Amino acid sequence: MRYDKIAGGIFLSRPNRFIAKVMMDGKEVTAHVKNTGRCRELLAAGARLVLERSDNPLRKTAASVIGVYKGDRLVNMDSQAPNLAAFEWAQAGADGLFGKILEVKREKTYGNSRFDLYLRTEEGPWFVEVKGVTLFADGVARFPDAPTARGVKHLEELASCRRAGNGAAVLFVIQTEGMDLFRPNWETHAEFGQALLRAQQAGVKVLAYDCLVREDEMVLNRPVLVDLTERA
Repeated sequence: MRYDKIAGGIFLSRPNRFIAKVMMDGKEVTAHVKNTGRCRELLAAGARLVLERSDNPLRKTAASVIGVYKGDRLVNMDSQAPNLAAFEWAQAGADGLFGKILEVKREKTYGNSRFDLYLRTEEGPWFVEVKGVTLFADGVARFPDAPTARGVKHLEELASCRRAGNGAAVLFVIQTEGMDLFRPNWETHAEFGQALLRAQQAGVKVLAYDCLVREDEMVLNRPVLVDLTERA
């Protein structure tokens, strides 16, 4: 997936989870933050940002924050990007992981949840939940960065979906390149890790991919090893 009208900026502060104060074109402006997560490990004062300009005169913010440099590493932090990139990946065949895909749809309801992708395949239907991952260190990516009751509910619904005979998968899209391992963030939300482990045991496919990230683009890159070993 691609962006238009890219600009550079410097992060100054984040008054609330929806906006940030940034330096763009030599002046301080308000930008929309396209990720309501904490992102504390990314949005540090002075961090180099990637912004998408807005030409809408009715909009209250001059741009959106879509990426940040962590050292020399570019991290996409747009919470909508993983779904779009996963949709394109599925349309291209999803590396054959689900058999032959005949149709891909976004946002399909099953039970009490709305999953991000629905795949109609020769072997039957698949429901896929997509989770964007921006928390990482030393080659290990983790999710979530804050407790998520909604995420636990999605996993429980996926397990129910699989027990009913449908295909079910959760795809963790790591929004940077070069990760070696994905783990649940046991320290932050052990309940999510336990729910993920139960879902896998119920037959839900657990996948993680890193991404090729450029300032104007993000695409799924390669599979990353998943480790669900529970940690205290």
